[in-house]
Amino acid sequence: MKQSLVILLSALLAGCSTLGNWGESILGGDDNADPPAPLVDIEAPVPRKKLWSTSVGVGDDKHFINLVPAIDENQLFIADRDGRVVALDVETGKQSWSVKTGVAVSAGPGVGEGLVLVGTSDAEVLALSAVDGTLLWKTDVSSEVLAVPQIDLDKVIVQTADGNVAALDAVDGHQVWIHDRSIPVLTLRGTSTPAVQHGLVVVGYANGKLAALSAEKGFDVWETSITIPKGSSEIDRMVDIDGDPIIVGGAVYVTTYQGRVAVVDVQNGNPGWTRDMSSSVGLGVDFSQVYVTDDQSHVWALSRSTGATEWKQEELDNRKLTAPEPYEDYVVAGDVEGYVHLLSRYDGHIAARVKVDGRGINAKPLVRDGVFYVYGNSGKLAAYKLVEK
Repeated sequence: MKQSLVILLSALLAGCSTLGNWGESILGGDDNADPPAPLVDIEAPVPRKKLWSTSVGVGDDKHFINLVPAIDENQLFIADRDGRVVALDVETGKQSWSVKTGVAVSAGPGVGEGLVLVGTSDAEVLALSAVDGTLLWKTDVSSEVLAVPQIDLDKVIVQTADGNVAALDAVDGHQVWIHDRSIPVLTLRGTSTPAVQHGLVVVGYANGKLAALSAEKGFDVWETSITIPKGSSEIDRMVDIDGDPIIVGGAVYVTTYQGRVAVVDVQNGNPGWTRDMSSSVGLGVDFSQVYVTDDQSHVWALSRSTGATEWKQEELDNRKLTAPEPYEDYVVAGDVEGYVHLLSRYDGHIAARVKVDGRGINAKPLVRDGVFYVYGNSGKLAAYKLVEK
């Protein structure tokens, strides 16, 4: 079955192919997988409070794209598939401005240096003013943008679906450099968002490799293989890095599909510990643990120093959880039915849940200053915080 699928895709598309939601069904996804685990009542759930909620256009409009909330100073920015970009007050949810760009947004927004950045399915990057949403510039790139554009050293860093990474001038959008990279014949539909820090751009590729580029010039600083493709078919050899690499304390934490969770030194790429595990959505990191959602929607807590398992939560099996995000004494993750679950960071027990969006949640929750923000697939956006008992 798998071999036939590879041949079929190669014949039909005659080039690099991607597996999105429909591909997951063929590989044992929506139609063939076990149903999501039923939810069990929580005894004495942790008290939480909704601070505000709003609706943002059409959300992802049933497309497999990377729309996530972003905060800069006291504003939260969000976009929908139809090209609407909105700025909200983080405390009240009140709209500061809203613009219709008229493009098919596929990733973003990224924020910084007074810019709000979105990528499109038509291979464009748009930069808007964070003050009022005015379009400042628009630039063509090499292919669809599924990674959130980032800003470092006055440059906008963009990774495109064809594997290329480009730096655009933050002032006018002209291309400063491009780093070409080929991708495997068959990949998952998705691109991890590069991690940027002090002139270094850490990029995950669909061939299981992690690399660091110079933000100034685009040259290779280091490269390492997180997972080496194995197997007889292109599907067996898929080892995409689609979960965002995260830089914390001089190390990069990363996951691969059909591969590993790993930590590498951010300065030289030297490997630290690894764990065999498959994850296409990614991880979260706090001061002592690494949290990973694997491809069965089991959530793991691993020691940051050794990679040893601290706990594993299996009660949310097949609920298509997002990447987990640390939040105070908990870890938060959304699921396919639109619930957000709070897990104890100490033992992984489910401490609370809240329903946000009946169409599900694909975006990793955003945490800032004691509040977690959730963006649902239909465009519902909500802010929550814990309250004292």
